[in-house]
Amino acid sequence: MSVDTGVRMVAVDGGDLAVEITATGSGPPVLAIHGISSQRRLWHWLHAEAPDLTLVAPDLRGRADSLDVAGRSSIAQHADDMVDVLDALGLEAVVVCGMSMGGFIAVDLAQRYPSRVQSLVLVDGGFPLATPPGLTREALPAIFADRLGRLKHSWESLDEYLAFFTTTTAPLLDPSDPLLRDYLEHDLRGGYVRLSGEALLSDAEDVFFGYNAWESLTVPVRFLHAEWSTGAGTSPGYPTEAVERYRSKTVAVRFVPGVDHAGSIMTPTGAAATADLIHDALA
Repeated sequence: MSVDTGVRMVAVDGGDLAVEITATGSGPPVLAIHGISSQRRLWHWLHAEAPDLTLVAPDLRGRADSLDVAGRSSIAQHADDMVDVLDALGLEAVVVCGMSMGGFIAVDLAQRYPSRVQSLVLVDGGFPLATPPGLTREALPAIFADRLGRLKHSWESLDEYLAFFTTTTAPLLDPSDPLLRDYLEHDLRGGYVRLSGEALLSDAEDVFFGYNAWESLTVPVRFLHAEWSTGAGTSPGYPTEAVERYRSKTVAVRFVPGVDHAGSIMTPTGAAATADLIHDALA
């Protein structure tokens, strides 16, 4: 089924969610769910590598054009919002691609609404993450200090924000990449980052301490994981033993060397690997 391209607003509990449909081909729609501090332009790298894909990409509540959607943010609430998106677009069942926290939303969606999900593509997310020993809910603000730090600052220019982002959050990304500039521009309004700190921390609590239904998944799962977490040499979110633990629930596993968590989708290498898995799922 084809859907009209462009940005539309979809009514969800608490307000209207901004959803962008990106397509130059005529393939079946793929629901693309971004990560915890991200927004819909995360998928521009994927579109550049695979313009044949039709991507349905929301700004999740508390982010960018969906910043003002009211109510508590949670993995389950995001999944419910995704059902509203599918209903609004007249889509019965789709391949779902989720990056980072978007993978956790995708898993919840597939577990609670299995008739709406044909298969999952999880990009460095979705399965329980390797977490530091002794991690507590109270420590989450420190773990996400770089993200929360963006919110307290008035950015005088996109270049200033770009320098901060590539120094703290994504040190391996290319600052001269026009897709990165376009992505970060969507974060900003009036010099401030459009991200709810309350939503971020609520969602992070779900990711690290909430129930994860991965063991009860019944749809095909394709899983991509990066070599590092934040920068070269850092410990990955999915070390070898974790990947092996989840392998029984997957039909394909793709390791992407030479990239960190952000680079698993925000680089040509990561985006091309993701596109391969999506094409395989659609086939």
